[in-house]
Amino acid sequence: MALLEVTGITKRFGGLCAVNDLSLSLDKGQILGLIGPNGAGKTTAFNMISGFYKPDEGDITFEGKIITGLRPDIVCKLGLTRTFQVVKPFPQLSVRDNVMVGAYNRTNNRRESRQKAEEIIEFLGMQDVADMTASSLSVAYRKRLEVAKALATDPKIILLDESMAGLRPIETDHMIDLVRQISKRGIALLLVEHVMRVIMSLAERIVVIHHGEKIAEGEPQEICQDKAVIDAYLGEVEIDVKG
Repeated sequence: MALLEVTGITKRFGGLCAVNDLSLSLDKGQILGLIGPNGAGKTTAFNMISGFYKPDEGDITFEGKIITGLRPDIVCKLGLTRTFQVVKPFPQLSVRDNVMVGAYNRTNNRRESRQKAEEIIEFLGMQDVADMTASSLSVAYRKRLEVAKALATDPKIILLDESMAGLRPIETDHMIDLVRQISKRGIALLLVEHVMRVIMSLAERIVVIHHGEKIAEGEPQEICQDKAVIDAYLGEVEIDVKG
């Protein structure tokens, strides 16, 4: 049984079907890419899986338990968390305190939450900015802080929503390495990215959606050669399978 099973989820907004009959699965420690053009329904899918939207149809199963329609805080406590495309730190809090907020998902003890935050900050190489306010961070560190908050919840799955958008190449390389290290800890990751170098170098499998529907699924090299995917998406982006 897969760690996460998404079966036929559909979401409509009035007359618009944002996601239609989408299915995917994710195993422990696996990295799965979710790609498609702008407006394809990727973030809507994330919102359903993480509990922000309730699917109109279909089911979401996590560790064998149906979590369809559960509140985001409950989903997070079960071990499924997410980052946001537009980063959402607590701007006037320090980096350490931001990460501690995530750690309170598992404990009400301040000492334990601080200890967890310190571990995550060290793991992500953020010791030098731990006392800085989130509002004073660079884009790269804000992206890393978003991942730190997610890791602090002690997840089994993280949904990463464009965590490398807007980063310089060297910053992207650092984030790619961090994602690999997270995966080695046994944490599964579902990635939404428009930076194809990221998806092609990290994802073991890729799901492609267009107009809310899955049009392809397979290994990166298969996806690169899929005519439907090229016509719908890859013809518009630069592909780099190195790394």
